[in-house]
Amino acid sequence: MENSCLFCRIVAGEIPATVVHRTATTVAFRDIDPKAPTHVLVIPVAHHANVIELAADPAAAADVLATAAKVAELEGLADGFRVIFNTGEHGGQEVFHVHAHVVGGVPLGPMLARP
Repeated sequence: MENSCLFCRIVAGEIPATVVHRTATTVAFRDIDPKAPTHVLVIPVAHHANVIELAADPAAAADVLATAAKVAELEGLADGFRVIFNTGEHGGQEVFHVHAHVVGGVPLGPMLARP
């Protein structure tokens, strides 16, 4: 655990979160600033700063994706959803503990806004 990492502190139970699913290796909880009716973050319990570090641990990466799929099922997102990883400053990453955004519940429109 990284003592200053917000998500590590959520995993440790030091900071409350609305957990929707938990496994031995992942935690899924509601985003505090949702961008859609369903917006859940899926994180590995082990600290990986970004998706590049997560990719170096294939088992952890698979667990995160499996949990994202389970969250979509539990949230009733049969019509579709997105799984988004933001990596690095230019990628919009704000918390440097890798996390997948599971977003859905409405038609999401184009992938990116046009500049």
